Amino acid sequence: MANQVGQTMKALNTESSLGLELISSLRRNFFHLVLIDYGLPKVVRVRRGTLLVLALELSKELRVYTTDKRVGVVLPPGIGGVLTNVALFLANKIPVNLNFTLGSENVRYSMEKAGITTVISAQALKKKLPDFPWKEDFFDISEWVNGQRKNKSYLIWRHIFIFFCPLHFLFSKSAKSCKSQEEAALLFTSGSSGNPKGVPLSHRNLLSNCDQINRLGLFAPQTRMLANLPLFHSFGFTVSTLYPLLFDLLMVCVPSPLDVKLSLHVLEKERVKVLLGTPTFLRGYLRKAERKQVSNLGYIIAGAEKTPKGFKEKWEALSPCNYLEGYGLTEASPAVSFNVPEQNSVKKSVGRLLPQIECKVRCPDLLTDLANGQTGLLCFRGPNIFAGYLDEPDTNQAVLDADGWFQTGDLGRVNQAGYLFIEGRLSRFSKIGGEMVPHGKIEDEITTSLGIGQLEQAQCVIIGATDPVKGEKLVLFTEVEIDAQSLRKKLIASGLPNIWIPKESILIEKIPTLASGKVDFQTLRELASQR
Repeated sequence: MANQVGQTMKALNTESSLGLELISSLRRNFFHLVLIDYGLPKVVRVRRGTLLVLALELSKELRVYTTDKRVGVVLPPGIGGVLTNVALFLANKIPVNLNFTLGSENVRYSMEKAGITTVISAQALKKKLPDFPWKEDFFDISEWVNGQRKNKSYLIWRHIFIFFCPLHFLFSKSAKSCKSQEEAALLFTSGSSGNPKGVPLSHRNLLSNCDQINRLGLFAPQTRMLANLPLFHSFGFTVSTLYPLLFDLLMVCVPSPLDVKLSLHVLEKERVKVLLGTPTFLRGYLRKAERKQVSNLGYIIAGAEKTPKGFKEKWEALSPCNYLEGYGLTEASPAVSFNVPEQNSVKKSVGRLLPQIECKVRCPDLLTDLANGQTGLLCFRGPNIFAGYLDEPDTNQAVLDADGWFQTGDLGRVNQAGYLFIEGRLSRFSKIGGEMVPHGKIEDEITTSLGIGQLEQAQCVIIGATDPVKGEKLVLFTEVEIDAQSLRKKLIASGLPNIWIPKESILIEKIPTLASGKVDFQTLRELASQR
């Protein structure tokens, strides 16, 4: 199947611009559905030709509306968010999809960093986010779309013109003037360890990553993918938005991955084939899904955090699907490696590296290269890897070298067959008594010892906190009440060294998470420091 699907897909010109490639792709399958939007009062179905017509019209207006190069976008997945991003690419402007869940201070910091003075959103969303630092220069995309509906005769004429017009006449001057190495989009990291960092991604970065994913041959044209991940999330931006636009997949849009009830309804009604998400988001489906609601799924694609033990098996028992793990980072546009069904038997691997991506492993202390199979800091190089953070020269010097290698901060290894294994974040290790102590492994032992598991929710998290004697100590945050002495005995009996035993435990009502579904370690560190 993989080769057959791959042969039906047209390869991207990764040295082109997103604007040109989007025009070409949308025009090629003019009458195919591009998205179904369940985030509006009435379900809306949009064809690729209609999206292209509207995007070309909106791009002309945006070129006049603002002279700014970067433009803020505050919209969920759906026709408004997709249309806005496509139009900005066609106008040779840079969409900055802002994470409105980060809190007003982090958002304000991000906007100032990016130099944003114009925000595109919808009045209804603006009312729901009163604490968001809105700019006076506010473009209401809902009002604009409603205005277009009143001019049906003009839109019909534009559909006919664009369908029959030679393709090269549609390429706007702005889209043609873009160079592949220029910044195409700006995303911000979650800010889980300090202020958010701006990650500029070039046209080449994003086109290359979409092309790399396509070479896996997993998805046929018009495959239905649930698009409910935020546009400010790198996975949601590239994998469930740009990739479907460029390769003729059908996005079935739900405004939020937290709306499990609506998402399950949509999975069943629209016979969705592909479900994306972090294990944190996917837990909600396991708790509430009936078998008939997920009976059409072919793939569960998980990333951004470790899959808990037994989680994959639960999914594949509930649904006739392949549960596939991938690995990526915002700085890599984001996908780096991916399991495909025939590789999925390699336990604990996140698959082979995508085409054109190189990997080497460095010693965390000496920063010398290690041999295959050894665990160390993962470094990647390839056409999808960014060129550096926005206005962060010191950080860039620390994580990027002259040969283009990006040092991730993740610990892992690559075996002789080229499979990638992730051992954790360097920040999720503590150095105690000169020894590197892994938080994730201790969490696994604790959940096993207590018999609570982690399939339902993140019930315990280890944090490294300052210790006046040993420099660092382990603090356990847990959602369930425990007997510290009893737990200590069980952990020692399981073979854990004494320095691996948490020195302190804190009962918390709910482990905090970020909008991406990851644990909010920064908040937990702040709570630990207050003790």
